[in-house]
Amino acid sequence: MSSHLAFDLNQFMSSSDRFITDRSAMDFNIANYMLGAKENNCSVDSSVHSPSEEEYKKQLAENLLQADNGQRKSRILAFKSKPPAGFENDSRKLLYTQNVATGQMKPRKVFRHIPQTAERTLDAPDLLDDYYLNLLDWSANNVLAVALGNTVYLWDATTSSIEELLVVDEEGPVTSVSWASDGKYLAVGLNNSVVQLWDSQSLRQLRSLKGHSARVGSLAWNGPILTTGGRDNLILNNDVRIRDHITERLEAHEQEICGLKWSPTGQQLASGGNDNLVHIWDAAAGAGGSIHGPSPYLHRFDDHQAAVKALAWCPFQSNLLASGGGTADRCIKFWNTHTGACVNSIDTKSQVCALQWSRHEREILSSHGFSQNQLCLWKYPSMVKMAELTGHTSRVLHLAQSPDGYTVASAAGDETLRFWNVFGAPETTKIKPKDVCGGLNCLSRIR
Repeated sequence: MSSHLAFDLNQFMSSSDRFITDRSAMDFNIANYMLGAKENNCSVDSSVHSPSEEEYKKQLAENLLQADNGQRKSRILAFKSKPPAGFENDSRKLLYTQNVATGQMKPRKVFRHIPQTAERTLDAPDLLDDYYLNLLDWSANNVLAVALGNTVYLWDATTSSIEELLVVDEEGPVTSVSWASDGKYLAVGLNNSVVQLWDSQSLRQLRSLKGHSARVGSLAWNGPILTTGGRDNLILNNDVRIRDHITERLEAHEQEICGLKWSPTGQQLASGGNDNLVHIWDAAAGAGGSIHGPSPYLHRFDDHQAAVKALAWCPFQSNLLASGGGTADRCIKFWNTHTGACVNSIDTKSQVCALQWSRHEREILSSHGFSQNQLCLWKYPSMVKMAELTGHTSRVLHLAQSPDGYTVASAAGDETLRFWNVFGAPETTKIKPKDVCGGLNCLSRIR
């Protein structure tokens, strides 16, 4: 083999990004000679060669196998320099892994610690042990609203201060609470079928919304539209900016509405009822329509075998909805709301009371009643159980997520509030809440 070919090989090896052993210390003449001998079925050690051939072979062997203090040391596949040191005794091997294709080092995913106990526990006397109500919500301004009997309290998670927002008498008890997206206005549903709107900063009532004929157990905001669900099987869309606030009546459920959630895009509404049904409503289809007549829902899901209160829209896939059924069902189901297909279902072995998606990982948290009264963290989409959080002694009826998305508050029939750092470590980010009416304090102008 010519020296020109050896030069080309060395040039190729120096420019290649793959790991190839350095062959500059090898003599390709002897390799060519030995290969030729094998092809001709000749033994390289045969004595039939001429003296000149024997001398040539001897010189090639000396170049290939060099003597070192009387010992012959092989140069085949020899390194030009020492190979790179490994991480056998280096702590970096725990944090890095090598990309074989590129030879680059990349961080290895570190599994986070999930605390098994609550970070904080607060007493919540007179918290109603009623599966069909929604008595807990966390605002964009980091204030937790909780309804205890006839009273609504505001707990500031930043300062740990507590304020009493309202107390009702014959109208009570309070049956639902829900913050507007700006974190300033709070909607409060009452047992007497009225919904009150409150300014949490001035601690004053702005107006009352009437339209239901029974208690209002579920509320959901979509910009300036407040959707309310009652025991009268009725869902109302209320535009809080106008005097005649009812803009749409949605009639499809046959029993009490116990769950309402607008999708993050505001394009679809999910409703769950005591009739074991889930309905998906299209906001565009109802826009500008009459408040009378039949209500055309987009999808009707009837796979659950018990009341559906737990509803949660996926933050990383806009058309994915999770729903949870009561004691006779115990399942969490996942729906593609574009096609109407059930994409997954898992039996949790316990009544599903509430659901919260993580905004940082592909995980979902569920709270349960009979019989374990626990919280479960699941990996999506495998639905492998990552953690089981215990501490409540009664069914965990409500979940609310902090504005940074790391902490979850749970409220149970044991009259306690517990705070769990279940979704990771908080980041120091400044929250910029959106105004419900595009920068205008519209609620304060209503008379």
